[in-house]
Amino acid sequence: MKIFVESIDQGIWDSIENGPFIPKFKKNGSLIAKPWSQWTNEECKMAKLDCTAQNIIAYALDTNEFFRVSKMQNC
Repeated sequence: MKIFVESIDQGIWDSIENGPFIPKFKKNGSLIAKPWSQWTNEECKMAKLDCTAQNIIAYALDTNEFFRVSKMQNC
């Protein structure tokens, strides 16, 4: 799986290993998530890699596993 994902883009594998990319900024000394409308082009690209990773993983699952995993996203 790693070789397949990295052949598409190494950033996708990085997303799988390190979790989703969430653009943040400092406000009153703490980091908070940036509103989508304020994301830079680079931040949008990083977030798209996360979506691509989720899509690849979803396609690799059989139907039963897919529905089991998709329920977990709402927790």
